[in-house]
Amino acid sequence: GGYNSEHEAKIILGGMGFAPSDFRRPLSEFSGGWRTRIELTRLLFLSPDILLLDEPTNYLDLETQRWFETYLKRYRGAVLITSHDRAFLNNVVSKVIAIEDEAVIFHHGDYDSYVLAREKDIETRMAAARRQEAEIKRQMRFVERFRAKNTKASQVQSRIRQLDKIERSTVPRVMKKIHFNFREPPRSGRVVIELKHVAKSYGQNVVYRDLNIMLERGDRTALVGVNGAGKTTLLRMLAGVLPFEGGERVLGHNVSTAYFAQYYVESLNQDNSIIEELQSAAPDEPEQRLRGLAGAFLFSGDDVTKSISVLSGGEKTCIAIARMLVRPANLLLMDEPTNHLDIASREILTDALDAYKGTLCFITHDRTLIREIANKIIRVRDGQVTVFPGGYDDYLWRTRSRDGQMETMETQPRMGQLRQPSTAARKRQRKALEGELRNDHYRAITPVRERITEIEQEMAASTGRIAEIEALMADPSHYKDSRNVIAVNREYATLKEKVARLTAEREGLMGEAERIDADYRKRREELAG
Repeated sequence: GGYNSEHEAKIILGGMGFAPSDFRRPLSEFSGGWRTRIELTRLLFLSPDILLLDEPTNYLDLETQRWFETYLKRYRGAVLITSHDRAFLNNVVSKVIAIEDEAVIFHHGDYDSYVLAREKDIETRMAAARRQEAEIKRQMRFVERFRAKNTKASQVQSRIRQLDKIERSTVPRVMKKIHFNFREPPRSGRVVIELKHVAKSYGQNVVYRDLNIMLERGDRTALVGVNGAGKTTLLRMLAGVLPFEGGERVLGHNVSTAYFAQYYVESLNQDNSIIEELQSAAPDEPEQRLRGLAGAFLFSGDDVTKSISVLSGGEKTCIAIARMLVRPANLLLMDEPTNHLDIASREILTDALDAYKGTLCFITHDRTLIREIANKIIRVRDGQVTVFPGGYDDYLWRTRSRDGQMETMETQPRMGQLRQPSTAARKRQRKALEGELRNDHYRAITPVRERITEIEQEMAASTGRIAEIEALMADPSHYKDSRNVIAVNREYATLKEKVARLTAEREGLMGEAERIDADYRKRREELAG
């Protein structure tokens, strides 16, 4: 690269999340995760003919992952990756090599298309196996029926030889979704937790000066931001396990919290079996229900008698999460719950969190988990938090529009590696964005409209009852029973208060619906323009 090599090195370092002030720092000053990132940056700078990458996104924050994906898609050499990050695989790979029990499968396409093709293949092979089994049974009935007849001996032997030559159809093992009815946690107040004017420092390093944040009942909040922005610090303060210098932490009515971090996995009793560990968390639960919970995390049959000490890191994480959900708190805080989990286990975790009925706040680098679970994104940056209602794709749209996060020369791969998308590709991309935009709008507006309909139905019922009471109050005979008069007056006052409250809520929701529709129209016009 000659004189240009240092410039290219700085481009890659910037894309991988290093600040200019980091470029001359000694390696000894960086943590293990950042050193791994430095090694990955070194490989990218070398630009070999083939890159062999084993879980390359493990130490990358979401912003860096997006840059890294763009770089790999435009990389001139070949790239061979093992990864449990489903979104990363879908965005980068064009071929999947799946190592199964019975074969190595080569599939052209991304990970999701491989899964669909695999499901269709399994369905086809199951149907073939059923047809073959029916034919074998038919032939065996003939053999059993005429085995003892001399006149049929040659035919019987012929069919036996045919049966011996049949190559039995095999069906690969299928990862089944096992559903489990998790206990619903106690209902909390509308406001679940607040941090008010919180200040937090580590020595001279000020992380937050005046932090204010609130989580409401039903929130499924993902904390996002670059590594070192203070996401874990924020989550630990919400969990009440990290003190702070100023401000206050306020729990809402009837709130109980549970905090998951990697040390929670290490707190499992290594001498216990799986079933014993779950029983220690819920001694009053029937064993059959605990076995069902273990089965939801793919520990079935005799697996539940395995000792915790012989489980893999991912299996221990699953048991730790199952232990939390057997008696769920109504505020669940989770720090990187997908660490050490393979794709199947991540899908199980997604199902479990989707079934959880409480309030959730979590940190993860797994964008698929965020997309499928989160209904609110909180971005942590420079000691400030910004709340983005809606899912992860809506957050990406808003941040691109707000921050103008278009790729620049400082974050792009080398110019020789750039390829302009074709007209057809741009059309497909635009259609995909339009579809995402419609879906985002539908997801945002539907609950608002449904609630408005519910409110109007409640108001109609309440105003109807108020009219009945007012007619009753106009009747002199109503006042003969003083106790009945008192009860009716109380009901009347309650209904009046309810109608006023519902009217205010309806007006607020109507304004929210107008804002969502206006935002949708604006984004649609921006896309068309």
